[in-house]
Amino acid sequence: MPPHHLAQVNIALPLEPLDSALLADFVSALDPVNALADAAPGFVWRLKEYGGNATAVRAFGDDRILVNMSVWESAEALSDFVFRNPEHAAVMRRRREWFVPMREAITALWWVPAGHTPTVAEAEERLEHLRRHGPTPRAFTFRHLFSAPDVLAAPVPGDEALRCPAG
Repeated sequence: MPPHHLAQVNIALPLEPLDSALLADFVSALDPVNALADAAPGFVWRLKEYGGNATAVRAFGDDRILVNMSVWESAEALSDFVFRNPEHAAVMRRRREWFVPMREAITALWWVPAGHTPTVAEAEERLEHLRRHGPTPRAFTFRHLFSAPDVLAAPVPGDEALRCPAG
């Protein structure tokens, strides 16, 4: 198992309450898409309540905001699910029908030690960091992806002469 996994958070502000007719298709897609995520290669964990989703989680200073948070073995595994899974992609294509367009970043990625379960407070801090500082190793995006710390520290073949002899 790699020493680090990729955590992600994304938030959305619904145009109407979850029990509205406008959001009925979104709500009906939650369980099937979450089940696909749970079974996807590289999936590790996702935020959920007893009902199986996280629609009652309140965070980011607004009780209307929906929070999606998960952990994956790699950026490739998360990317494959987010962008290449047909059912997830179908929901993503319809997000403008259901959610308020936001001017600030709504998704943040960051590396966590394998076995670490991120908290909602941690996700809030990472997204806020991304909004204030742009992509950094602390919080980044798919467009500006940073390598896992273990990848950065791995020796490059042929560069043994550049390593410190004491370490």
